[in-house]
Amino acid sequence: MTTDFPFERFLNTKKTSGNSTPTIKENTNKNNHLLDDIFGSSVAKNKVEEVSPVDHSDISPFKPITDAIFASLEGQIEPIKYNTFIKNKISIESLNEEKVVFSAQTQFILNTVKSTYLPVIKSILKELMGEDYEIEFIIKGQKSPNGQSHSEEQAIDGPPSFSQFLEETELNQKKNMDQAKKKSSFTLDLSPTKEERQEEAKSKYIEHMKEGESGESIDPAKTFDNFIVGPSNNLAFATACAVADDPGKAGKYPCVYFYSDSGLGKTHLLHAVANGIYKNHPELRICLISARDFMKELINAYKDKNLDKFQAKYTEYVDILMIDDIHELKNKNSTQEEFFHIFNFLHDKGKQLIFTSDKSPDKITGIEERIITRLQWGLVVDIQKPDFETRTAILKKKAIDLDLFIQDDVLNLIASSIKTSIRELEGSLIRLQAHAELIEAEIDTEMAKEILKLQPSDEKPASTLESVCRAASHYFKIPVADLRSKARSKEVVKARHISWYLSKNIVGATYEEIGQYYSNRDHSSVIHGVNKISDQLKKDSSISKDIVYLENNI
Repeated sequence: MTTDFPFERFLNTKKTSGNSTPTIKENTNKNNHLLDDIFGSSVAKNKVEEVSPVDHSDISPFKPITDAIFASLEGQIEPIKYNTFIKNKISIESLNEEKVVFSAQTQFILNTVKSTYLPVIKSILKELMGEDYEIEFIIKGQKSPNGQSHSEEQAIDGPPSFSQFLEETELNQKKNMDQAKKKSSFTLDLSPTKEERQEEAKSKYIEHMKEGESGESIDPAKTFDNFIVGPSNNLAFATACAVADDPGKAGKYPCVYFYSDSGLGKTHLLHAVANGIYKNHPELRICLISARDFMKELINAYKDKNLDKFQAKYTEYVDILMIDDIHELKNKNSTQEEFFHIFNFLHDKGKQLIFTSDKSPDKITGIEERIITRLQWGLVVDIQKPDFETRTAILKKKAIDLDLFIQDDVLNLIASSIKTSIRELEGSLIRLQAHAELIEAEIDTEMAKEILKLQPSDEKPASTLESVCRAASHYFKIPVADLRSKARSKEVVKARHISWYLSKNIVGATYEEIGQYYSNRDHSSVIHGVNKISDQLKKDSSISKDIVYLENNI
């Protein structure tokens, strides 16, 4: 065999000098296997043996310890936040005897990890490595000229803003798009831009906040089943159910007038009644129309000279007449004249009449007195602003409809901040869902405050047993001492029981705490009083008004 064969290219024939002495180092670290993986050497208990070099050009030498940190963090924080801020979002850039340098993908992630998870990461590192390490954060691939990390120079104190996260997300997307363009001579990008996605989120909210569509169509989605009942609307709900069961002269309420501020559920209740009547009495002919469309129909009838046809429609082919926003007829004298005659004809025939408005009949201006009188012939029911408990229930129901997971503390924040409109309450969830999907992040209180422009400084202080008692004392004009005493007069007992009910449902106090505050009463007495008010709420509208007023003024 020839001696020219290049054995040295295939065999490692390099020998260690006979004079060299292997380095011996005592190592007591309980996680030696992590250091073995990082530095590619086998660390024995008493010495480090020389090994052949391993090519780690494609894999970070710190991946084993990074994976160990990830595994520990995954068990300590919520999965959504772990996937958003930790997993594949941070990594170890360098490590020495004193310091570990982490890199983060964006400034937002850097600030969030540093402000929220730094103590946890320090604790995990100490457990893994056996001693405390200084931790530094940088943005991946960036370094300041003086050797400090870019994050140390630019990071802000406290959690970053949602707007900052949104801007950085867009910058990263643009960077990825630029890199893709370099690799391909032609790219057709159909993904929506940041502006387009923001417009889509805005349009969803605007669409929801619109008033109900005009016309005669009945919305099958608005039913009694998805109408949230509370002290503010329980009488209106009970009336509507009674009408749906027995409409017209056969029932208790052949003429009903619902009124409330905008966005409190009048139109929903109107459609729910229509759906209920259609289900229970499919033979009856229902006409649900807005006052504005009623007026338009009349104008068109005058133009086309079909007034007889217009009158026949409402007098011969309608069993249930439902007009939404009847106050829109103000100052429309010709329309009021036709409405007056149609009302009289249908009422005399025993047909069902239902109207809604934003005011009680006697408060509407520009309507003839004879029409005001007829609107008051039937049952007039007001719907008040929902209390905190009802607002929370509405938000939970809407979250289920949207298939949206949202924490109770966020729902409570929204319910305590938005008190005037159910439509606005539901719209707030639509806005939050759209923005959360935009950045693929979990909805928390900070996001809710920023997106919905909720001002924590404007929030009222938390209600207490004392604040409830004082509010009831002022409202019922009964001294606090009498409310807390064992006086048994009818007026005092009623006010005391209402105070207990509010203390349980608004303050969240236990029965024992309430009993102790009110002259050391037994908790069974408190339970009896709270249950008594709960039962009365279902049939006594005056109790509902008392509770709604107190809840909004505690």
